[in-house]
Order: sequence, then C-alpha cells, then structure tokens
Amino acid sequence: MQTREVKVGNVIIGGGHPIVVQSMCNTRTSDIDASVAQCKRLYEAGAGLIRLTVPTLDDVQALAAVRERLRECGIDTPLVADVHFSSEIAIAAAETVEKVRINPGNFHKDFDRAKEQFARLVKVCKEHGTAIRIGLNHGSLGDRITTLYGNTSLAMKEAAMEWLGLCEENDFHDVVVSLKASNTIVMVEAYRLLARAMEERGMAYPLHLGVTEAGNGDSGRIKSAAGISALLSEGIGDTIRVSLTEDPVNEIPVAQYLADRYGHRLHSSMVSLNIEGGKATAVYEAPSRERFMLDMACDFGKMLLDRKIDDVEFRGSYRAADGSEIRLDGSEEAAYFSDELLQAARRRFYKPEYVACPGCGRTMYNLEETFNEVKRRTSHLKGMVIAVMGCIVNGPGEMADADWGYVGEGGHKVTIYRKKTPVLKHIPENEAIDRLLELIEGN
Repeated sequence: MQTREVKVGNVIIGGGHPIVVQSMCNTRTSDIDASVAQCKRLYEAGAGLIRLTVPTLDDVQALAAVRERLRECGIDTPLVADVHFSSEIAIAAAETVEKVRINPGNFHKDFDRAKEQFARLVKVCKEHGTAIRIGLNHGSLGDRITTLYGNTSLAMKEAAMEWLGLCEENDFHDVVVSLKASNTIVMVEAYRLLARAMEERGMAYPLHLGVTEAGNGDSGRIKSAAGISALLSEGIGDTIRVSLTEDPVNEIPVAQYLADRYGHRLHSSMVSLNIEGGKATAVYEAPSRERFMLDMACDFGKMLLDRKIDDVEFRGSYRAADGSEIRLDGSEEAAYFSDELLQAARRRFYKPEYVACPGCGRTMYNLEETFNEVKRRTSHLKGMVIAVMGCIVNGPGEMADADWGYVGEGGHKVTIYRKKTPVLKHIPENEAIDRLLELIEGN
C-alpha cells in the first residue's frame, strides 16, 4: 500500500520511507525529570517517535519543558501529545509538539459539535505544521457509531473514514490513522477494511499499527508480532508500536525486529516447512529464544488468523543465552509456543486471555506489579478474559472483550467491572485483587 508522506518534525511517515518505530512514556508528564530521563532511554533504544500523555492544560506546559530539555541535550526525536476528550488541550498541545494523537469522536457527544472542535484543531495544526494521529480503538468509538455499526471492525473503519473526510474538506493531509484492538482478529480486519476503503476513495494516509493492551512477557510479544506482521506482510502499515505492560524501552527491540523484517533487512530462521491436513510442521535454527519466538509468530500468525492452517508444530532448535542448544522436537517448550501462538490468533485458548494496557502518565498505581499478581492468581481460569487497566479515562471502553476488569481510579482506589458494568467502586487498592477473585469465584 503506497501512502502519502506525513512529516512529523524530522521524521517522515509513509511514502515508502522505512517503518518508524515508536513508544510511549509511562511517567507522569508533570514529573519533568522522570519524563526527560525516560525519553532519553527511549531515544537511545531507537525510538523514532515518543508519545507522552497530556491529561490537563498544566501538562501541556510540562510537555513543552520536556521538549526543551531534550532539545538542549541534542535529542531531536519528535514528541507526540496523547490527548483524550479535550479539544482545548489538543489545540494547546498542537502549538507545542510535532504531533497530536486524538480520538475526535470523544471531543463531544454531539457529532456536529465534535466536528466543529476537530475543525478548530485542524486549523491550528495547519498553522504550526503539526501532524495528527486519528486513533480509534476498539471499545472507544462512542454511542453514535456503535449504534449504526455495532462495536465492530466495520464501525472502526467507518469512523476513521468520517474524520478523514473532514480532514480533506479542510485541506489538511498531515494525518496518520490507527485502529487498534486487543483482539487480533478485530484489529487485522479493521485495518484491512480501512486500507481498502482509502484506496477506493483515492486516499492514501499512513497507518499506525499496534495490538493495544497486548499484555507482557512472551504472550504480549507473540500477540503483537502475530497481529502486526499479518498486516505488514501485505504492505499495510507505516509506523508501529508494540504495547507491553513493561518498561516501555522493552517495546523497542520487538518493534525494531518487525521493522527490519518487513523492511527486508531480516529473514526468518525457519529452515523447512511442511503443511498437511491443516497442520504446519516447521523446523527452525534460531540464534536465540527471542528470535525463534518472533520468527514463528510472524511466520504463522497470518496463516492462523486467516484460517489457512489450524495447528502448528515446531521442531529444530534455538540457542540459549549461555550458548547451549535447546531442542524443540517434541518438547514442552515447543508445545508452549504452539499454545501461545494459537491463543494470540484466537484459534485455541489454553489459559485465560489477558487485556492489559501498557500504562502511561494517567496510571496512578503499580500497573505491572498488579498485572503480574492478577495473572498469577487467575492462571487456572482457562478461556476467561480478564482486563487490568491503568485508568478510568479509556480503560472501561478499551477492555470491550473482557469478562472482568480491574480499573485504577487514582487515589489508591479501584473499580471492578463485570463486562461493561462497574460492580464494585472505590475499592482500596490493597483489597482489590481479593475482591476481584471473590466475584469471579462467586460467578
């Protein structure tokens, strides 16, 4: 998919340029020292864009201070302001940084009022040379669009096309679009629909890819690689973020692997493949565990998502950190990776499915520690979908697939959700996991 060029500071997204790797700080933007320090670490790790949350107008000033400090250090990586709901904050941020990420449908419940506010933002962005990312996540589309199309991939595509149409009416083209979901099937289908719709309309805006709330560890990496690679292999996607509930620096090597592989600078370590009766048997000679894990997710994620195969078996070997050879043939390790990949592609569930945001400056509790404890205590609940979300701003909407949700309120309080309904509010953080388990066991 040949897209137009969008300039974001000194970085160009689309137009055949290399895939841009990006990440997001999980510091509070108002903590300028911590935010600058994390931006430096992300820059050193290879991030081409760095996003920071901007929940208040005061945070716009903090963001400007972060940008100034980075420029004084010789770091010219473009910064992206992540804004929810407030067009006034988005407009102020557009005068400060190189790009603003918004969901314009959240500017106002009345669609016409939302369009008016979006048009104001577009005008300011044109004046300052600021790019916009229209970010429409599954579960945060708003009542109007879901009433028309349901909470579906089609709804995500239709919403994006509405806002792109308004950009064109205002002769504004410095736009990147994302349609993220934690469900890999929904995510892949949404981007494919949007790519096709833009082609039919003669549009060619760059696409930002990601599996949102992917979780952490092997599961988060495999799920992200499977979903993102399915699209990159079709030429869809110009910039990527791998969202992990970990130190954001850990996202960069995974995203860089994907950029290198689909920029044709890296090849799979698979040495042979046989497909028979819907089952793929693949032999690998991988230089590391991480490389094998990412290779196999990219080699077979798309096949599983598109139902070209139903199962996969891994043979061969990879090198451990100490240089020893780890054989896969018939091993528990091989079966584990097969199970993880099939779950990432939503073909077979062998454990609970977790939805967890990576955290940002709006998160007011230790998200990573809490998520790991929730996983430990719910590992027996095969097939259940459990969400652990950092904040009340977009957590309830974006855990649309979850059976149960743990959502931080701030002030060491938590709300527990049963599907989309809050069933316990203002629970002390030190009691919340116990209360979540009591509710699950009671049902």
